[in-house]
Amino acid sequence: MNGDDKQIVVGRRTVLKGGAFALAAATAGISVFVPRHSNAAVSKVVIKYDWLMSNGQIGDIVAVKQGLFQAEGLDVEFSPGGPNSATVPPVITGDAQLGQFSDSAQLLLARSSGVPIKIFACGFRMAPFAFYSLPKAPIRTVKDMIGKRIGIQPTARYVLDAILLKNNIDPSSLTITNIGFDMTPLMTGQVDAVTGWITNTQALSIIGPDRIDLMMKDTGLPSYANVYFATDDAVSGHAETLAKVLRAVAKGWAWTHEHPEEAVKLAVEAYPQLDLAVELKTVPRILSLSFDATTGKDGWGSFDPAALAEQISVYDKIGQFKSGAPKLEDCYTTRILEMTAGDRPKIA
Repeated sequence: MNGDDKQIVVGRRTVLKGGAFALAAATAGISVFVPRHSNAAVSKVVIKYDWLMSNGQIGDIVAVKQGLFQAEGLDVEFSPGGPNSATVPPVITGDAQLGQFSDSAQLLLARSSGVPIKIFACGFRMAPFAFYSLPKAPIRTVKDMIGKRIGIQPTARYVLDAILLKNNIDPSSLTITNIGFDMTPLMTGQVDAVTGWITNTQALSIIGPDRIDLMMKDTGLPSYANVYFATDDAVSGHAETLAKVLRAVAKGWAWTHEHPEEAVKLAVEAYPQLDLAVELKTVPRILSLSFDATTGKDGWGSFDPAALAEQISVYDKIGQFKSGAPKLEDCYTTRILEMTAGDRPKIA
């Protein structure tokens, strides 16, 4: 993810925006996944994204630029999100055939409120969310937060609460302050740590080379990012179309892995608001989030349902599910991963 004012872990607000739950109730049990041009040889598919197109979608962009969707018989349109854009409603109504959340917690929150959507693939193996500190007050582990001043965005506060619960730390043992989306409070000594996306290279550059990163994956709380989702009806009735999308996207990410500089240039060409120099610096981090030992074994896009179960358990304990915790089996499907198992690149 790029963008200085990116909502860190958007959570409940994005899911609620635009009356998504009312739409879910109104359309429950109704199949709304329909082709835009029923007589066309090429199927039109719209992908609704949670945020602006940026480095987190570089493999998707490459899939368009390299004709990988077209090879699957698809005419794909990207529908970017942003500060005033709702992700769920277009997918529920069929204006988009699938969507992408910034974080897996958003899907769990939506499902707990009755929205009939499921995760079918995860683009990032871990959330790019991290805590940043300096050597004068280093935070290398969650235990190091005790006695420290932590600056965090209000929309991400529940993530910190979950991390503290997971590590048996009393929130009163640290000072928690609401901050915005820049790193100034750390540099001016107002706090000992700030939070943000590790992929936001430009914003992080002010901290300097002594920056200490505590990644979300190292806090003990699992989380996936760039989560692809579709409605229950789409998964059951249009799995082949979703599989075509996933095959093309996975191949786009494989090409990006093999040709990172060329991929960045294609992304900047498609979205000129991206800064070429910044994105060239960022792409190694993007690839480290997208590929690991598990993708080497199970292929790009894979995820572990047990990690989702752990998220549900922790968020339930901190009272995040106001309508009750969702059932794990309602939150995901492995059907699309299984259909594409032989085509998704196995790259570590």
